[in-house]
Amino acid sequence: MKIGIGLPFRTSRESWPAIEALARKADEGPYSSFAVIDRLAYDNYEPLVMLAALASVTRHIRLMTAVLVGPLRGAGVLAKQAATIDAVSGGRLSLGIAVGSREDDALVAPSGFHDRGRRFDRQLDLMRRIWRGETVNDAQRPVGPEPVQPGGPELLIGGTAPRALDRVGKYADGYVMGGRALDREWATGILRSIDESWRAHGRAGRPRIVASMLAALGPGAEEAVRGAFADYYGGDPARLEARVARANLTTPEAIREAIAFHRELGTDELVLKPATFGADQIDRLTEVVVKEL
Repeated sequence: MKIGIGLPFRTSRESWPAIEALARKADEGPYSSFAVIDRLAYDNYEPLVMLAALASVTRHIRLMTAVLVGPLRGAGVLAKQAATIDAVSGGRLSLGIAVGSREDDALVAPSGFHDRGRRFDRQLDLMRRIWRGETVNDAQRPVGPEPVQPGGPELLIGGTAPRALDRVGKYADGYVMGGRALDREWATGILRSIDESWRAHGRAGRPRIVASMLAALGPGAEEAVRGAFADYYGGDPARLEARVARANLTTPEAIREAIAFHRELGTDELVLKPATFGADQIDRLTEVVVKEL
């Protein structure tokens, strides 16, 4: 199993030097991917623009959205943006993508919210066709550039609804597992549904499974994780209460147990996202990770 690293939720204007430093350090190893989140009505960098910038300062690590809110963007434009990042990074883009659950993001875009599932299905289909080099919607020419990865960037679906899980087999290369990734019964059920979708759509091989979780180590670790969740879910008290009630990765033992659990589960990659930009966080995480690889 590979282990990736990600960014804290909040990436405000002054965060860029820390983001670049974290990406450069992660690129030196032992990490496999560098993951970023997507929101509109929140203080964070636009993920695709950020990954394009990070492609120029990294050479080895994969660049991942975990996850991008697809329906906020037009399918053709998103397909071109993703293919461009894939091209300039030498084929290192993993596009984790989902419908999104925040209506305020849709209001800001602006984009429809209640029909986002139907639009997302059309979006995924059109993006795949564009990446295959097809001329779509009576355009005069195909949409370039041609992605480096055959058939387009690696496509990973996020979400937990049955319809979301079925999209893995229908459109994608794999799945991104989110906040309940430490819940054995839940995670096992999700993977069972994904396998069923994969077989139902006649796919060969197996889907790639990525799990993404927030982590913090050292003094104040528990407070850092809870503070990050409070900032991110602050406008949704019910969701915040449900999230902070779950186990968090705030000790080396908890991280080792999470790695062991997902290795046993058959997860292909576990992404650890520091709760803060603390200068020591990546060093503390790396000290734990290198002993488990």
